[in-house]
Amino acid sequence: MELLADKKVLMIIAPVNFRDEEYQEPKRILEHNGAKVITTSKGVGEAKGVLGLVVKVEARLEDVKVEDYDGFIFVGGPGSALYFNDEQILTLVKRAAEKNKIIGGICFGSVILANAGILVGKKATVFPSKAEDLKLKGADYLDQPVVIDGKIVTAQGPQAAQEFGRRLVEVLVKN
Repeated sequence: MELLADKKVLMIIAPVNFRDEEYQEPKRILEHNGAKVITTSKGVGEAKGVLGLVVKVEARLEDVKVEDYDGFIFVGGPGSALYFNDEQILTLVKRAAEKNKIIGGICFGSVILANAGILVGKKATVFPSKAEDLKLKGADYLDQPVVIDGKIVTAQGPQAAQEFGRRLVEVLVKN
């Protein structure tokens, strides 16, 4: 199936301690549907997941142009806290939102979206321990595995990784 043959998606992972399955499952599902998926991380050539997955970083974060991508996915895991207040990352999120791109956050990745200010008045979810972070930034927190609000897709964590991938495909197909 080549539903997404014309779509290009950027996955943003932490240099260390991203959640392996939150990266692998959505990536596999997107690629299975024809999307071109590019991986980026800050300051490394290879990133390492919590469970030991080693991923080749294909694009330097500082070279990313929002116009080149249809979707931006922020992968969670404890390492993603590195990006919570990172100006370069928060600016990327804001620019993607301004350009009306599809934006996804899974697990702690949703906190990055909240901190960038794009979840104000939006329905969203996050790993339950971070629910307050979303509420404090103006999000309408829902305790559900995956939540879609317009072009923003958020998910709770590793157990929702497959559904997150499927829902990203749905939103990308519509847009």
